Amino acid sequence: MDRLTQLKQFIGKEFDQSPSPFMKWLNPTVLSVEEGELEFQYTVRPEWLNPVGNLHGGVTAAIVDDIIGATMFSLNEISFITTINNVIDYFSTAKENDNIVAETKIIKRGKQFINAQCEIWNADKTRLIARGTSNLFKINN
Repeated sequence: MDRLTQLKQFIGKEFDQSPSPFMKWLNPTVLSVEEGELEFQYTVRPEWLNPVGNLHGGVTAAIVDDIIGATMFSLNEISFITTINNVIDYFSTAKENDNIVAETKIIKRGKQFINAQCEIWNADKTRLIARGTSNLFKINN
C-alpha cells in the first residue's frame, strides 16, 4: 500500500500511527488527504500555551513543520525529503481547548526542491492564525 493510501485510512480519525513520535504527541485528527494537500485538526492543550494563555508561537511553528513533513509523505517520493527552512507569519491567537485547522499545499515541486505552504485557521476558517512556508530538499537514497 502506498503512503497516500495509508494516510487516507485515517480520515476522520486521530493520526495515532504516524511514524513521527512528535506528531503522535501533537495528536491531530485527519480531516482530508490528497497528494500534496493535507488538512489536520488540533485541539489546543494547556502545555501549548505561552505565559499569557495564547497558543505559543513555537508550537505553531512545530505544527507547520510537522504537517508539511506529513505532506511530503503523501507524495510517495522514493527520496527522503528534509526541511531547509521555515518562515512563519503570525496573524492571530488561539486559546486553550480551541480547535484549529492546519491545511497544506505544494507551491512548487521541482526535481530537487519543494516549496510548501501551511495555513493554520480557527475551526470555522474565519480567522487565519498563521501561515508558514517551507523549502525542502530531496535526499537521494
